[in-house]
Amino acid sequence: MSITMNPPAPQAQVPIPVPPRVITTKDLMYLKDALSWELNAFKKFHFYAQQATNPQIKQTLDKAGQMHQRHYQKLLTHLQVDNNAAMAKLPSQSSQQTSH
Repeated sequence: MSITMNPPAPQAQVPIPVPPRVITTKDLMYLKDALSWELNAFKKFHFYAQQATNPQIKQTLDKAGQMHQRHYQKLLTHLQVDNNAAMAKLPSQSSQQTSH
């Protein structure tokens, strides 16, 4: 007789309604990557839109580029945080006692 273990059912991830006010190093690295991807996509769509001769294709490429530009701007808003002040408001790690 063999025993098979079923993996736990995936839990639905609930989006965070408001992003945290503190940006960790890992968050910052991800945001930098995402900014780079969005800027690169915007530049490519802009370039290809300039090369397009079909007005419908040109419009579609421009629209896609504008979407990436909006995403870039939205990501920038997450970096407009006084991280030192936000960190100062967090509970001190030394005041939390943990027992193992």
